[in-house]
Amino acid sequence: MGEQAVTGTDGGTVPDGPAAGATENPSPPGPATAGMTADGTAAAEVQVPGAGMSADAGGATGPQSRTTDVVPGPGGVMTDEVGVVTGELTLRTDFADGQVTLHVQYKDADEWYVVTGGKAPLGDAAALDTVHGIAVGLLNRPEG
Repeated sequence: MGEQAVTGTDGGTVPDGPAAGATENPSPPGPATAGMTADGTAAAEVQVPGAGMSADAGGATGPQSRTTDVVPGPGGVMTDEVGVVTGELTLRTDFADGQVTLHVQYKDADEWYVVTGGKAPLGDAAALDTVHGIAVGLLNRPEG
């Protein structure tokens, strides 16, 4: 790179290019690799499955779900089928056909209930973990 002078905020000049004593790194690894280096090329390339893809869902595009045990705060969780459920529950977040749906069940029971207001469009299955994490954060209130 050339050494062009650029006027700094204090009126002095700052060289255009690497700082004194610094060297420029070569081009980063290709798009299918991951890795960092502070002083040149990486020792080895690391292959990262799904790197650069729009959805890192392990290639899964069909129905998916996540479950977590929760203890809701006072007032429990409102469901479409049976009203309020309280106590130790399991939360299941389902993704199918571009929609996410929240369900709860009494822990270790067989019946699942849809959480009232717990349906929304979701354009990318890769966001399922995030949606489930938010739902757990909102519903899990073991301290009250």
